[in-house]
Amino acid sequence: MFWFELRKSLRSASTVGSALVLGAILNLSGALAQDSHPAPAADRAHIEEVLNGLRRGQFVSQVAVSPDGKRLAWVQNTKEGAEIRVASLDGLAGSERVTAAAKADRHCHEGEIAWEPDARALAFFSDCAQPGEQTDLYLSRLDGKAARRLTELKGYVDAPAFSPDGTRVAFLYVEGATRPAGALAAMKPPAGVIGEEGIEIQRVAVARVNPSKPASPEIVSPSELHVYEFDWRPDSKGFAYVAADPPGENNWWVAKLYTQLFDGPPQAILAPAEIAGPLHGLQIAVPRWSPDGKAIAFIGGLMSDQGATGGDVWVVSANGGQPVDLTPQRPTSPAWIEWGDDEHIFASELAGGNCQLVRFRLQGDRTSPSVATSFGAPIFSIPGSVGDGRLELSLSSTADRSLFVFGASTFDHPTEIYAAKSAVVMNSGLEGVIQLSHLNDGVEPAWGKSVSLSWKSDSFRVQGWLMLPLHYDPARKYPLIVEVHGGPASAVESHWGGGGGLSAAAFSALGYFVLQPNPRGSFGQGEAFAQANRKDFGYGDLRDILAGVDAVEAKYPVDNGRVGITGWSYGGFMTMFAVTQTGRFKAAVAGAGISDWQSYYGENSIDQWMTPYFGASVYDDPAVYARSSAINFIKQANTPTLVVVGDRDGECPAPQSYEFWHALRARHVPTQLVVYPNEGHGFVDPEHRRDVMERAVNWFARYLPPGD
Repeated sequence: MFWFELRKSLRSASTVGSALVLGAILNLSGALAQDSHPAPAADRAHIEEVLNGLRRGQFVSQVAVSPDGKRLAWVQNTKEGAEIRVASLDGLAGSERVTAAAKADRHCHEGEIAWEPDARALAFFSDCAQPGEQTDLYLSRLDGKAARRLTELKGYVDAPAFSPDGTRVAFLYVEGATRPAGALAAMKPPAGVIGEEGIEIQRVAVARVNPSKPASPEIVSPSELHVYEFDWRPDSKGFAYVAADPPGENNWWVAKLYTQLFDGPPQAILAPAEIAGPLHGLQIAVPRWSPDGKAIAFIGGLMSDQGATGGDVWVVSANGGQPVDLTPQRPTSPAWIEWGDDEHIFASELAGGNCQLVRFRLQGDRTSPSVATSFGAPIFSIPGSVGDGRLELSLSSTADRSLFVFGASTFDHPTEIYAAKSAVVMNSGLEGVIQLSHLNDGVEPAWGKSVSLSWKSDSFRVQGWLMLPLHYDPARKYPLIVEVHGGPASAVESHWGGGGGLSAAAFSALGYFVLQPNPRGSFGQGEAFAQANRKDFGYGDLRDILAGVDAVEAKYPVDNGRVGITGWSYGGFMTMFAVTQTGRFKAAVAGAGISDWQSYYGENSIDQWMTPYFGASVYDDPAVYARSSAINFIKQANTPTLVVVGDRDGECPAPQSYEFWHALRARHVPTQLVVYPNEGHGFVDPEHRRDVMERAVNWFARYLPPGD
């Protein structure tokens, strides 16, 4: 559910310059407001300066090291959009552009790179043939010539991957798509027979590397299965994939693991809903075939969004059977895995506030409960965000897994490309890994410094990030904004900058402390912690957040009378619920929130996620849903609250925001509702994202003025 990191769409949106004049008020169809006293205008010139500074520096959206370890490819944002660069691994400054454009001065929308196994060619998607309309698969031999077009496509494409023998490229394909796959994108306006007509299905498609001319791909997976992630068989004769019955945006939470040969039907080898044990009814992701083809490893656990992955590392026989948990009780959240050989697995995981890479050894029968696992020290551990741009925490590696390459940043350090050698235990932090790029030398943050905090709440030790106000003076008193992440199965990682929407960096730059907690239900402290909010939304997690506010106030000069709360998605729900449970917060901004879990169950497009969290459907146990519904406690709410939402949000539908705004208005609590047209759960229009931030800044400026 509520993952606000709409990776692909937001990466694309971040490359588009915003023409919004901050002094203008958008004439949004569907915008509603009720507030007899207009908020005073904040310093608009200052706001504009802050928002323009959030994306300072160069941004790398994907990085890929060649299988032989000699070259590096990456996708770098430019004024024209983005471009692919390739260079020798030991000389990135001498990079060359790789493109499908016939002329050097032409710029196409290009990205999603994949190396050929022999490292002699690079595949990628480009819209050069149909600018602004359709991307196709291209292949560059890295010889200075324009790339060769391999496909004629019509639809949404994602995740290219070469076959191990190098003869084909597979990718995810929604033929005839009218929108990106998944629940985060704007839903199509409802029309026709709902749930039966116009359903779009994502499948595995395959293109040959050497066609005589661009051709339609071979679609491998069947039309009755929506595929989310896949991996090639080691012999290039088929796939393992995670898939479910359509509609895809709703059924990921009940997906199964399949294997399929090119010339055969799919075989379901694992269905979490049908097995006993701790994986029963939970989610699976990131299938990875062992080199010998006898086992498949994957991530399994309680996850609230497809794409936001965390859990334990599991393994199952390629022929099916009972899966085995390889990392039980590990106090971390693995998100991505890769086999080193048949006895070793590399895992990229979140450990508290750090992203780290570990390798563990399997001893004994890999698919038997008797298998033993042993861990060494982390290869690296970085208090920041790490990834190669494909999946959550994914890393690019050489064929022999001797070198891992990734982009990384923190609140204090802009994005650069780094490498780690798997045979060496690196020192902790960015200083302990090998810096390959110098794209942002000299770029300094336009916001305050940050610190990682931890505090006790009930039986848990909770971690979170505190951003200090810009030009922090310990002799002054400052207001505090609590920003709660989406999910709930997600986590705040230290990362550079921010776009539009609700930005902690912007609040910091404007003179606020900003606490970003990772309360129970978050990734980073193992499965028990991630599952600790089941059937308890709004209670234990709110205690964790309030304990975090206490911890901040005990160490820093926070004005207890100027504390606010905000968040998007699950964070929007927590914002709505918090103001009905405590008077601690003097202002609130709820983005794409949920006010009534009972009505929400029948309104959203992803109801399958709810049973693992609530224990039953709303029809079988309405009381557990009512217990966490803010609307049932609305008479206790007196906090001025700004509410924002997209009109085509399928994850947190707009009626949930209407309900909350309507109830506050009826009780004469200061409130305002803004509905943004043609937006889904993750806003993609840069003007809308910027407008959300400006409205939030003005709301907090009125009720939590940043001055002494």
